Amino acid sequence: MDLKSLMRQAQEMQKKMQQVQQELAQKEYEGSSGGGMIRVLINGAGIVGKISIDSSLINVDEKEILEDLLIAAVNDARKKADEGSNDSLRAATSGIPLPPGFKF
Repeated sequence: MDLKSLMRQAQEMQKKMQQVQQELAQKEYEGSSGGGMIRVLINGAGIVGKISIDSSLINVDEKEILEDLLIAAVNDARKKADEGSNDSLRAATSGIPLPPGFKF
């Protein structure tokens, strides 16, 4: 493979990566905990957009449980967003020969 061809492929990959990043920022991922009693919606950039709390959890005596469930729901949503991002990046770079060991 010549250098000119490699540079062209690198430019194509860069364009695809920019497009994928823009698309990812628009995607939303929902995480939940407590059997769906806490739900968190984040975008592909990891920004929390909405938190839903089942009204049965709103009890001053159970504040720590609620906080733990919120953390679990945010982490669940973030994990799903990361997985979706990795899948999209792999699809964008398919067919382009990357150096050995290059991963996303």
